[in-house]
Amino acid sequence: MRIRTIMLAALGCVSSTVFAQSSVTLYGVLDEGFDYTSNVASKAVYEMTSGYASGSRWGMRGVEDLGGGTQAVFQLESGVNVSNGAAGQGGRMFGRQAYVGVQNARLGAVTLGRQYDSVVDYLAPTTANGNFAGYLFAHPFDNDNTDNSFRVNNTVKYASPSLGGFRFGGTYSFSNASGFANNRQYSVGASYENGGLAAGVAYLHANNPGGTDNGAIATNDASFIASRMQVFGAGIDYTFGAATAGFAYTNASYRDPVTNGYIGGSLAADGNTLRNLRYQNFEVNGKYQFGPAFFIGARYVYTRETYDSTAGKVEPHIQSAGLMADYLLSKRTDVYVQGVYQKVGGPSTHSVLDQAFIPGAQGVSSNSKQFVARVAMRHAF
Repeated sequence: MRIRTIMLAALGCVSSTVFAQSSVTLYGVLDEGFDYTSNVASKAVYEMTSGYASGSRWGMRGVEDLGGGTQAVFQLESGVNVSNGAAGQGGRMFGRQAYVGVQNARLGAVTLGRQYDSVVDYLAPTTANGNFAGYLFAHPFDNDNTDNSFRVNNTVKYASPSLGGFRFGGTYSFSNASGFANNRQYSVGASYENGGLAAGVAYLHANNPGGTDNGAIATNDASFIASRMQVFGAGIDYTFGAATAGFAYTNASYRDPVTNGYIGGSLAADGNTLRNLRYQNFEVNGKYQFGPAFFIGARYVYTRETYDSTAGKVEPHIQSAGLMADYLLSKRTDVYVQGVYQKVGGPSTHSVLDQAFIPGAQGVSSNSKQFVARVAMRHAF
């Protein structure tokens, strides 16, 4: 009895120590505003929308000290539509992120679950949409996933610690199918920060993305369903005083693509099924901080779109420009205004690919031009 009492007391001490070195944090962002969109079914659209400059969300993250500088970590993050209270990401309970793993200050972190790929982690922060502006500033159809239109399921991720400003990592996502490569994904990336300089590079490969519901990129996540998807790119930002200027290049290609998700319409060009689709995005962006409470940001993107049709190889070009102003009412609450204009030029094959579409708009434009304006409030907790 005495030995049992001592053991219980010892376990109680250990348990108290563990709990004292553990924490769980509840957090979130609510982004709600009013949008005007031109040229949707030949009419203007006025609507209330949620989660554009920042995806509206709530979540929990936790850490437990395992000793020796190692910690167990987890994160559960749910997207939410503030306009109607619905869950985001196809109604998933924790559609934005859901993972568990371990981290060490010297060795890095290994996590398992639904997570962001290396394009989002390392390359996207050099773009305007992946840094300060969000959804409306994404490249056409978010073709390169720099605005994380999809997350990757069944994923093992490694993220290194900062090594003199240099970080690197990668992901591998299991298909969870009888065909090992059917809807799997892998990606690698790296970034470097030193003083005012920030640079990033990444590569992503997916087989049959969107082809299955339980694979790496689920059907209701994918912007394009294709037999193969590849994305690579690099970007650089430099901050000097109150100003930041940046450039990013991304290249996204799809084999045997069809549209999915929010795009709508048919990819068929002149009645012929497409075989290859490629986007090359060239972005110039900038931001100026007028004191701690107010900034203005802008970006211009030139996109070369190349696809195969009955007319042979067709190469429309897409130009889009965006402007944003943001004012902090407090440390956790701000109001912002955004405007984006897009124009599609070059040859046409009478498909949705030749019509303007700004990510976040209610639908594809009825012609080659589209404009979206947004006024919104955002609160973080």
